[in-house]
Amino acid sequence: MIVITGGAGFIGSNLAAALEERRERDIVICDHLGTDDKWRNVGKREIAFIVPPDQLLDFLDDHAHDIHVVFHFGAISSTLETDADLIIANNFTLSHQLWTWCAARGCRFFYASSASTYGAGEAGFEDAASTAALAKLRPMNAYGWSKHLFDRRVARLIERGNPKPGQWVGCKFFNVYGPNEYHKGPLRSVAHQIYPLAKEGKPARLFRSYRDGIPDGGQQRDFVYVRDCIEMLLWLYDNPEVSGLFNMGSGQARSFADLAAAVYRAVGREPQIQFIEMPPAIRERYQYFTEASLKKLQGVGYKQPTTPLEDGINHYVRTYLGADDPYR
Repeated sequence: MIVITGGAGFIGSNLAAALEERRERDIVICDHLGTDDKWRNVGKREIAFIVPPDQLLDFLDDHAHDIHVVFHFGAISSTLETDADLIIANNFTLSHQLWTWCAARGCRFFYASSASTYGAGEAGFEDAASTAALAKLRPMNAYGWSKHLFDRRVARLIERGNPKPGQWVGCKFFNVYGPNEYHKGPLRSVAHQIYPLAKEGKPARLFRSYRDGIPDGGQQRDFVYVRDCIEMLLWLYDNPEVSGLFNMGSGQARSFADLAAAVYRAVGREPQIQFIEMPPAIRERYQYFTEASLKKLQGVGYKQPTTPLEDGINHYVRTYLGADDPYR
C-alpha cells in the first residue's frame, strides 16, 4: 500500500493520479473531505481506503505489513494561520509520529516541507540539511516555522544516528501551481486567481512594492508547475537509495507581473494589471524573492528539466482551467 496524507489536496491528489497512471499498488488517501467539492480531486481515482486523519495511526498499525511508503503531505498550509498550537499539532507532532512509525518498521517516508522555511532568504535558498545550516534560517510566519522545526528535528535525529525510515525525503516546495488547487480558496496560486479576470478581460490586481529598486509587481517567486514536482517525487520514489532534504521548484525566479502576463496571453488577451496596497499586517513578513537551488537534487542524479513559466501556465489554462472538467 501507498499512503498519502493530504491525498485529496493539491499536491497529494496529483501524486495519486500519477501513481495510478503507473499502475502502482493500492493507494490509501488520508484527508478531510469536508462538504465542498474537494472530493473531486480524487473523483477519478481507484482508491483502496479513505482514512480520516484522526484514525491514521490506528490504520497504519492495522495494516503495517502492507504499507511500504508514506507520503505525508497533509498539513495546515495557511501562512496566515495564527493558532500556533493547532499548527504544531498538525505540522510537527503528527510528522514526528509518522517518522517514528516508519523508522520502527523500515518504511519509506516522504514529507512536505516548504520554501517558507527560508524566510526572507538572508541565508540563501540552498537545501542544506545539517543542523548548523538549518539553524541559520529564519522563517517569518508560524507555518514556515512549524515546517522548519520538523526539518531541524529530522537533521538532529540523523546526526545522532537514531533509527530512520528505509528512505526519507523532505520536500521543500516553492510556489506550486496547477490542477486540483481549486478548493484552497484564498490560498490558491496567483495564476488561478488571475485566470477568471483574464478570461473576462478584467484587470488583475497585484501588490505594490515597498522596497527600493523593486517595481510594483516586480516581487519574484519560484513558480513551479505541479507536474514538475510530481516528476521529482516519482524519480525519488524510483531511487530508494536516495534520501535527504530537497528543494522542489523551477530553479528560476520570475516576477508576479510575468506570471500575470502569462495568464492573459494564455487566454489570448493582452495583460491588464492594477497595483494595490499591501495589507500592513503582512508588509514586514513579505518575501520579495525566492529561487530554488536545484543543484543538490541534480547532484544525486535528477536530470529532468523544469517547465518554463509561460509553457506551464499555457498548459494549465488550456488543459485544465479552460476545460469543461478542470480536474486531473
